Parts: sequence; structure tokens; C-alpha cells
Amino acid sequence: MKHVRGYYGIGVESLSKPMNLGALQRTAHAFGAAFTFTVSAAPKIRIMHNADTSKSDLHVPWYLWDSIDEMQLPKGCQLVGIELTDDAVELPTFRHPLRAAYVLGGEARDLSLAMQARCSHIVKIPTKFCINVALAGALVMYDRTLSLGGYPARPVAVGGPDQSR
Repeated sequence: MKHVRGYYGIGVESLSKPMNLGALQRTAHAFGAAFTFTVSAAPKIRIMHNADTSKSDLHVPWYLWDSIDEMQLPKGCQLVGIELTDDAVELPTFRHPLRAAYVLGGEARDLSLAMQARCSHIVKIPTKFCINVALAGALVMYDRTLSLGGYPARPVAVGGPDQSR
């Protein structure tokens, strides 16, 4: 994996399913997230290890905030909400901040209006309807890796960059 500039964290507001948190944290660990977090999560969320086979919280800090008011992001870190709203910026056209914390809504929930108000940006994944929170987080992290990872532009021809072989 190429070195991605800056740093980021990723988390979920009002998460209720430990398996989704485990999958999100494992993916965040794999993509090199600096931290993960939950805000107003259900108490059972602490048993997320069932899906996190990499035991990411041993390698990546995990912050558990009970409310939006408790959130303390690093200085200069921009909060980016991932939400399917009409006025949100579509992910493929979004320029990621070098220092970002991405927050998604929990299962069958939108980001609260209070959380949206705290965000510097609201971004949407261009899908027909909402998708699983762990999958949505993976797509955001993948897009960040592509856009900030120093990868060259895609080739015009079908296939990879080296077609001489």
C-alpha cells in the first residue's frame, strides 16, 4: 500500500450492531486509519471483537464518546459527514481534507441534525439507496486512499498501467 498523505479517523453515530463496528474497525485498520470512534453507541457495541479478527483496537485508538458534545478531534481535523442528502457532495468529486474524521449514521438512521451541523462537509456515496454502514465506510476509505495515496491517473486503455508485457 502506498503512503497516504495526512491522517484520518472514521466512526459511527448511534451504532447498534457490534458486527458492523467490528467490520468497520477491521477495515479502518487495514486502510491505515489513525483512529476510530463511536458517538452515542448502544452499550452492547463493546463486544465488537466478534467481527474484528485483526483486533484493531490493540493497534488503532478507539474513542467511545457518549454524546456529540464529548467529541474531541485533533486540532485542525475536519469532521466529514457521510449522508445521503440532496445537497451533499458526491464522493467521486470530493477533495478529502488532509486531516479528517469521517462519521456515518448507524443502521437505519441518518446522521443527527446536530452531528450534521458540526460537520465541515457532508458527502454522499452515489448509490440509489443507503447501504450497510461498514461497507459505506470502506468505500470512503478506499476513495481517500485513491485520491491522496499518490497513485497515477488511470490509463486511457483498458487494463493496468503497464501494458508492454
